[in-house]
Amino acid sequence: MLLIPAIDLKDGQCVRLRQGEMEDATVFSENPAAMAEHWLNHGARRLHLVDLNGAFAGKPKNLEAIKEIMSVVNGEIPVQLGGGIRDLETIEKYLDIGLSYVIIGTAAVKRPGFLHEACDAFPGHVIVGLDAKDGKVAVDGWSKITGHDVVDLAKRFEDYGVEAVIYTDIGRDGMLNGVNIEATVKLAQHLHVPVIASGGITDLEDVKRLCDVEDEGIMGAITGRAIYEGTLSFSDAQNLADDLRP
Repeated sequence: MLLIPAIDLKDGQCVRLRQGEMEDATVFSENPAAMAEHWLNHGARRLHLVDLNGAFAGKPKNLEAIKEIMSVVNGEIPVQLGGGIRDLETIEKYLDIGLSYVIIGTAAVKRPGFLHEACDAFPGHVIVGLDAKDGKVAVDGWSKITGHDVVDLAKRFEDYGVEAVIYTDIGRDGMLNGVNIEATVKLAQHLHVPVIASGGITDLEDVKRLCDVEDEGIMGAITGRAIYEGTLSFSDAQNLADDLRP
């Protein structure tokens, strides 16, 4: 089980939101590159970046901060990024500066043809991010709940050739009230590509519960507020996940 620290970027700073609300942001660092180095030094094997401004603007907005992070990482571990990716040119630009994976979320739901093109143009580099509430997919910064069933949509996107699916339970993200294990497992059981869990990790017990279902197809979990507020030690969490590996 891969524990993946999240670095959410807003106005060049590292922040965390509660349930995706831009107005409810807590600044954890004014130097995202230093934060990336911190997680690298604590044993991170992958980083998860989100351009929050980009997600709302529909185009990259924190490019300088991202470049600084990539300079610090220097190819040591894979880095994935989502937020504001709406065209093939943006994907190419991100891959050129060293990102391993781009995450397409709202655009995948609204313009599935674009996701299909991206998978064809950049095989092995595209992850789809599906955010859901009560099994229905949300878009536009979680402001709209669609009628799409998350399992049905994920299966269609799997056929396009995505590398993985990041599944976020938006009712739990940033709230420190546990992972929705049942919904995450249900999704993973219907797919052949791996699922990355996101939203709600609070403590080592949550990590253990995820490890217990790893063989259902859950390859990793993104963690944010818990490791910034100290309810979870990242190093302890990754060590526990390694110890519990079958």
